[in-house]
Amino acid sequence: MKKIIILGGGCPKCHKLAQHAEEAAKELNIEYEIEKVSDWKEYQKYGVMMTPAIVIDGKLMASGRISSVEDIKKFLI
Repeated sequence: MKKIIILGGGCPKCHKLAQHAEEAAKELNIEYEIEKVSDWKEYQKYGVMMTPAIVIDGKLMASGRISSVEDIKKFLI
């Protein structure tokens, strides 16, 4: 199971990134869990300076932008 964490304060960009992550996981037909984190102290653990950010299985994949569904598919493989 892939653990996907969306780092962000709940803004529209954060919601869109979560939507893209869910869509990518479903298209790849993989088991996943999405957690949304809005605590800036957690951002620091991953070195995130700008949100939204996506972390997969503990690894920061992108920050400061809304990753596309296609990009997230690449992150998940």
